[in-house]
Amino acid sequence: MASLISCPHCGIRPKEEFTIKGDASLTRPAPGASPEEWYDYVYLRNNPKGIHKEYWHHSSGCRRWLIVERDTVTHKVHTVSDAALTKLGDRA
Repeated sequence: MASLISCPHCGIRPKEEFTIKGDASLTRPAPGASPEEWYDYVYLRNNPKGIHKEYWHHSSGCRRWLIVERDTVTHKVHTVSDAALTKLGDRA
């Protein structure tokens, strides 16, 4: 059985229509941040076990950016929201 994602704009779609783009809990450094802060932001990532929020792009559908909360162990998707409509404080 194929994995399905419930896009808030297109409805239930196969996961192959989406591209995972990375951790949605990261905060971009300020423009004047040190090179070390930028290095950490660009290259260093945690590999969490359990529920995690990620940016996904509906690349073969509405082309919207989404925040998908899923379990990295079971791959079960818990919530999907439009990234543009999600408050910054809700991304952590």
